[in-house]
Amino acid sequence: MDEHLKKQIEEFREKTEKFSKGEINVAEYKSFSGKFGSYAQRGAKTGMLRLRLAGGQLSKENFKSLIDLCEKYDINHIHCTTCQTFQLHDLPFNIIADVITDAIENGFYCIGGGGDFPRNVMVSPLSGVEKDENFDVFPYAQKAADYLISQIETVKMPRKLKVCFSNSPANAVHATFRDLGFVSRPDGKFDVYCAGGMGANPRMGVKIAEKTDGTQVLYYVKAMISFFCKYGNYEVRSKARTRYIQEELGDEFTEKFNIELHKALDEGGLDCNITENKVTKIGCKAEINSRRIIEQKQKGLYAVKFHPIGGILNVNILKDLFDTIRDMPDVSLRISPDETIYIINCDGMEAQEVLKATECSAKTDIEESVACIGASICQQGLRDSQELLKQIIEKVKPFNFPADALPVLHISGCRSSCGTHQIGKIGFHGKVKMIDKKPLPGFAVSISGNDEQGNENFGEELGVMASDDIPEFVIELGKAVTESGMDYEKFASEKESVLREIINKYV
Repeated sequence: MDEHLKKQIEEFREKTEKFSKGEINVAEYKSFSGKFGSYAQRGAKTGMLRLRLAGGQLSKENFKSLIDLCEKYDINHIHCTTCQTFQLHDLPFNIIADVITDAIENGFYCIGGGGDFPRNVMVSPLSGVEKDENFDVFPYAQKAADYLISQIETVKMPRKLKVCFSNSPANAVHATFRDLGFVSRPDGKFDVYCAGGMGANPRMGVKIAEKTDGTQVLYYVKAMISFFCKYGNYEVRSKARTRYIQEELGDEFTEKFNIELHKALDEGGLDCNITENKVTKIGCKAEINSRRIIEQKQKGLYAVKFHPIGGILNVNILKDLFDTIRDMPDVSLRISPDETIYIINCDGMEAQEVLKATECSAKTDIEESVACIGASICQQGLRDSQELLKQIIEKVKPFNFPADALPVLHISGCRSSCGTHQIGKIGFHGKVKMIDKKPLPGFAVSISGNDEQGNENFGEELGVMASDDIPEFVIELGKAVTESGMDYEKFASEKESVLREIINKYV
């Protein structure tokens, strides 16, 4: 760390101490602490810290450093986020500055993890190893991540900026509806989308370029920052996201963006020359008898899918996993935007060992549900998404439904869509349910969300369910799907009227 950064962290330490003593209010502290990837948790008794992990990639060395950090500061509440990184929770205020310092010194850059700054650059989680991908987009994402970090101290944007790279039409990182998305093509080039986003007033992105050469990636990033600063709303925070610029500029949107792009190209100096990441490990075939083992495009190598329930981890789980992969050559981790961890580059025997070490993983589609951290921790949250997911899984388990009878649910505690409820086959977000003129905890339910490239769709909201009724709704749905002999996806397509009838009984 340079002296400037050390000075900033000391300023953070002082502000945090004042906040913990009640000398600074929540709003004032949040406007300052977000830059360091830290926020106060609900109740203002403890805080959280969000790390930056470009593309969600974690080497074994970084993984060990994370475990050491958690053990040193007794951190045992860790959440995999939908932005492909880890959040460390329940931190006493008097240690957060020290955790930030140690994290940075061990390769986890926290600055810009929150607040009005470029966020963690996202990448399709199996980029470079996935069968049928267009090409490996990770090297481009790493360049973009480095560039964005260099801009944190030089640019004041209206709000946060999310940049992502997709390696295939699966569109796992939602590149066609993020602030700036690079979508790979079979010809080795990118289509570029911008000014999309989920949350309040969601928007699909605008396609601003086709067949863009990878060497130009950083010029688009620079242009997007300039474009956002020029046309973003600095006055009304609720409208200070790039998606609102679509409405503001209308038909002139692409023309205005291209003006900023041509300026960046004329200034030059940002050609993106990348070195291909080659996996040289020699694998060995294995009999695949688990839905959690995925064949890579490299012959004889596999990725193991590990989805902690609700994305929640503790140190003992991480230690067991690290002890398992410690001596496995070239094995590393990738965090996915659906809170899954992939352990990649395993040979057949290693994959079986990793499978055993992650037995606590979700085993059915509904256990792979995505949930934000929820209102018990989040200052913004309205409802406790983690508790809802816990209740659903506990009450569904005795019925032993087939693994694909119920879908992956996407649960957000509020409209912000940190649980990506808007692209879920079934999505929930926190709301109030009025019954006999009395407000009760509830969640709005939506169906038919889709993030697949070419079929993108935000879910249709059908009403609000009382929180206590949702597990019973899920059980009734599971029974109907199981009795039909179909999986959920086929059931929702062929018996949509039945699905709607079941939902209407609870809204």
